[in-house]
Amino acid sequence: MKRILTVLFAASLLSACGTDKQPSTESGDESVTAQKVHFALDWTPNTNHTGLYVAQQKGYFKDEGLDVEIMLPGEAGADQLVASGKAEFGIGAQEALTEARAGGIPIVSIAAIIQHNTSGFASLKEKGIESPKDFEGKNYGGWGAPVERAVVKSLMEKDQADISKVNFINMGSSDFFTAIQRDIDLAWVYYGWTGIEAEQRGMDLNMQYLKDYSDKLDYYTPVITTNEKLIAKDPEKVKAFVAAVSKGYQFAIDHPEEAADILIEAVPDLDPELVKKSQLWLSPKYQDDAPRFGEQQLETWEAYAEWMDENGLLEGEFNAKEAFTNEFLPN
Repeated sequence: MKRILTVLFAASLLSACGTDKQPSTESGDESVTAQKVHFALDWTPNTNHTGLYVAQQKGYFKDEGLDVEIMLPGEAGADQLVASGKAEFGIGAQEALTEARAGGIPIVSIAAIIQHNTSGFASLKEKGIESPKDFEGKNYGGWGAPVERAVVKSLMEKDQADISKVNFINMGSSDFFTAIQRDIDLAWVYYGWTGIEAEQRGMDLNMQYLKDYSDKLDYYTPVITTNEKLIAKDPEKVKAFVAAVSKGYQFAIDHPEEAADILIEAVPDLDPELVKKSQLWLSPKYQDDAPRFGEQQLETWEAYAEWMDENGLLEGEFNAKEAFTNEFLPN
C-alpha cells in the first residue's frame, strides 16, 4: 500500500497556491486569459498520474482555458489541500474520501482513474504465501492503521484463517524491497508500480488482490477529487478540467508507449524502463469494463462504506450519492 510521502513545498509553490494571477495565452488572433488551477498529487509522480502530464504536454488544459500547476502533496496531503481550497483538484482514494466525508470534509470524487482495485498483499514467491491462510505465522509490514488489520482480517476470514497468528510490524516509510528481504514476509502494495518494479528487479512475487476476495474491497483507487464549493461556484471550470484530463487518460489508454515517454520527459528522475513497463500494464486498467474513462458506480461506493461500517471504521454519517459524481465526464 502506498504510504504518504512527506514532501515540503518550496516557498514559491506555497505562494502560488494562494495567488489569483491568471496568465495570458494566445489562441489564434485573440488574447485569452487562462484560469490558473492547482492540482495536488497524492504521491510522487507515477503512472497513476500519466493522463495529467499528457493533458499538460499535449495542450489539452490550454485548449480548455486552463493553466494547470501539478503540485506534490506536502505535509498536509492532497485531500486537505483540496478540502481547504488551496488546490482546486487533487488525487485521492475512495477509502480516504469515505472517511473524510463521514467526518464532514466536503471533497467529491469526479472521476475514477482506475476502474478496479489493483492493490493486494505481496510476498516473495519463495515464502510460499499462496492464499490468506498462509498469512498465519508470518510478519506483515504496514503503517499501523486500523483499516489494515480489518482488510487482512477480511481476507483471512474468507480462507478460514486466524488473524491472531499474524505478526503486525509497523515499518513506517521503509523501502518495500529492503523490508521484504530482511524484516517482513508480506506487505500491501499496488502491483502497477511496486509489482512491476519487482519484476524489473528479478523478484518473483505472489499476490493476493483484495478484489479477488471481496467485492466490497474492489473500490476506486485512485480518484480525482475537487471541493463541493468549487462545484457550486464554478461548475464550468470543473467540466473543463475533467474534459482535459479525460482526454489525457484516453490518450494514455490508446498510446501507452507515447504516454510513458511524456511522463518520463516531464519527470526525468523516474526510471524510464519502470515507467514504460508500468504504463503498458496499467493503461488497459484505466477504463477497463466501464462505458467511459472515469465513470463510477453508486454500488461500489455503497459497498465499501458498508464494509467500513461492518468493521467499525466509519464514524459519522456517509451519503454515497453525495461522495461522487459522473456529471462532469465527457459523453
